[in-house]
Amino acid sequence: MKFELGRCLLNERLLESGMSKDELAQILLYKSERIGDFMEDKRVMPLKIAISIADTIGCNVRDLYELKSTESL
Repeated sequence: MKFELGRCLLNERLLESGMSKDELAQILLYKSERIGDFMEDKRVMPLKIAISIADTIGCNVRDLYELKSTESL
């Protein structure tokens, strides 16, 4: 099955984990603005970063974005 990414759900996952955007950025040594860009859908997370974020906040990588299935022709 093929998927397209919907909106980023990082803000929701951070709320569930009790961690702030700034705390996540500090732990992963990223700029807070970069994390904010992911949250505001200005950038798509590269897989390596998504794995690091998911591991840090305790969620599945697939839980970081809405996934929309598309039918192949």
